[in-house]
Amino acid sequence: MKHQLDTTALDPVISRYLAHRRTLGRQYSNQERTLISMRDFVVRTGESDLNNTLFESWCKTFDSLTSNVRRARQVAVRNFCLYRQRTEPRCFVPDIIRFARRQPHAAPIILTPAQVGRVLELAGTRQATATSPLRPYVLRLAVVLLYTAGLRRRELLRLTLADVDAHAGVLHVRESKFHKSRWVPLSGGARLELRRYLMRRLAPPLDTTPLSPLLCNMHHGLRGYTGTGLHEGIAGLLQDAGLRDADGRVPRIHDFRHSFAIEALMRWYRQGADGQSNLPKLALYMGHVSIVSTAYYLRWIPELQELASKRFAKRFGYLVQGEQL
Repeated sequence: MKHQLDTTALDPVISRYLAHRRTLGRQYSNQERTLISMRDFVVRTGESDLNNTLFESWCKTFDSLTSNVRRARQVAVRNFCLYRQRTEPRCFVPDIIRFARRQPHAAPIILTPAQVGRVLELAGTRQATATSPLRPYVLRLAVVLLYTAGLRRRELLRLTLADVDAHAGVLHVRESKFHKSRWVPLSGGARLELRRYLMRRLAPPLDTTPLSPLLCNMHHGLRGYTGTGLHEGIAGLLQDAGLRDADGRVPRIHDFRHSFAIEALMRWYRQGADGQSNLPKLALYMGHVSIVSTAYYLRWIPELQELASKRFAKRFGYLVQGEQL
């Protein structure tokens, strides 16, 4: 771990804890940032270890965040303290009763193909800049891959030129969540978009070495887009496209992944395929360890309800109407 402040007695315990958790298949990057934030706060106060007073003072530093985010950070520290307690029984452990209350997560906004088409039109109108010469093309490709391949934002940002096979039309997603790698075949439209992008991405003076980022800009030399940069770019497109749900909410980047899963299920209904037996394929494509994770993305929306009702009526309608076989 890298620290700006002097090392403390907490450091080796944090390192051991993170190594232990990562053996279970998770990256724990967010938890690491949380623990380092807590640790640095302890050092800045001049203390040598965490206690209840320091913990509550640290929690106040992110009071402006949502309840779920605050709770996630508090739970991350508590889990660390419980791990530490195994070898240091007298160490401080936060009381979970005093944590921020968990709130229901906002339901995803499912984007339709027509709405995504509108977002792509707007992406093409964005102006390139000195620090982002490929900006309109980056945004277009990002939206296409998020919607048609269901990638996580982090997976998209980590893609390098070596991970892309434009001829075969596949992406190599390396060491993603749960340390799983997978090959992601692209649709015909996504392949075409990728090839168009690469014609510009592989042109001088941009770096074309295999390990250079697929989505790049020129800020302080060539580097990949950051999560913040991509979020701001796509959020601006969604805002300008005027996309809102009944409550006036604008879709989030992660809603593209939800929309991908729903669209896949509706496509199977239209094709007469067995959606249930295809769920393991969808789980594999999305990088899930089981269909339980995939089911989280399959929301019951009116369009899906209509398709399911039509299939039921076609297969079992005679029972409702009292007809004979």
